[in-house]
Amino acid sequence: MNVPHIDQMNAGGGLPLLSVRRLRVEFPSRRGTLLALDDVSFDIARGEVLGVVGESGAGKSLTGAAIIGLLEPPGRIAGGEILLDGEAIHELSGEAMRRLRGRRIAMIFQDPLTSLNPLYTVGEQLVETMLTHLELTPAAARERALALLDEVGIPAPAQRIDHYPHQFSGGMRQRVVIALALCAEPELIIADEPTTALDVSVQAQIIALLRRLCRQHHTAVMLVTHDMGVIAETADRVAVMYAGRVVEIGPVDEVVCAPAHPYTRGLMGAIPVLGDEVERLVQIDGAMPRLDAIPPGCAFHPRCAAAFARCRIECPELQPAGATRAACWLYAPAEMAEGGGR
Repeated sequence: MNVPHIDQMNAGGGLPLLSVRRLRVEFPSRRGTLLALDDVSFDIARGEVLGVVGESGAGKSLTGAAIIGLLEPPGRIAGGEILLDGEAIHELSGEAMRRLRGRRIAMIFQDPLTSLNPLYTVGEQLVETMLTHLELTPAAARERALALLDEVGIPAPAQRIDHYPHQFSGGMRQRVVIALALCAEPELIIADEPTTALDVSVQAQIIALLRRLCRQHHTAVMLVTHDMGVIAETADRVAVMYAGRVVEIGPVDEVVCAPAHPYTRGLMGAIPVLGDEVERLVQIDGAMPRLDAIPPGCAFHPRCAAAFARCRIECPELQPAGATRAACWLYAPAEMAEGGGR
């Protein structure tokens, strides 16, 4: 399928490491098929951090799960393609995907305890992962595990390598999970809410660590989060999702400081600014629609103060909106906008 390149603001230039094109994910049920992701497209370059934000239920984590091949049945990829360095990985068999997972794509989950086996020391888990994916001797793998624990800031790694997950604090466990994600030298890391369960000071340390490791290893990162502060500090570009679609994508400074889509403006307006005195913050009325109740046209139109007739009928594609791209009819070319009266 010849899909136009919708993500021109790629930080890497040339062929992106990851290309997601018109991805559709469905969940068949007895009452019909639920469309969870609809026409999702974006690129991530090598060494780039793409932040993915939106309310709960927007499809952020589901997009990451689809990329890494961890969709829970009956969920399935119903359309589109996922390309890793030009190779279509959405068509790989389960065994081929298992070999790729951990080696070329790694994932950091929100709760590190779900990623670590409580019955094995962290050293055993790091060494096992490296022996599975890399041609190393056990001694060399243990040496590399020590170096990784030191790199992610675990104190006294020579002693802590033989400790079990429950002997680490939450922040230290998250550092171990980052070391586990890095141990096979992946090209892409999908970080799903990696700082949500941590206090603010530890959160700042993990953000700085992720960004430093991304630059040093030239690893691409897809950072899924609710926290726009984390995005502003960490990401190079931002993709804003709503009801299973990307509604805006662009450089982080532009999306944070000059958002184009009404939904993005609502998200940014709901964040208090230090030093500003306002009577009340922006509030987006309503709630994210259920999968079985997504309205026709633009899914955001029932909550949008700028909606007009066309928004209730046709679903907009991403199109230029200043320095970003937004899926909004407010930015349609004049010849397309004719007839869309308010």
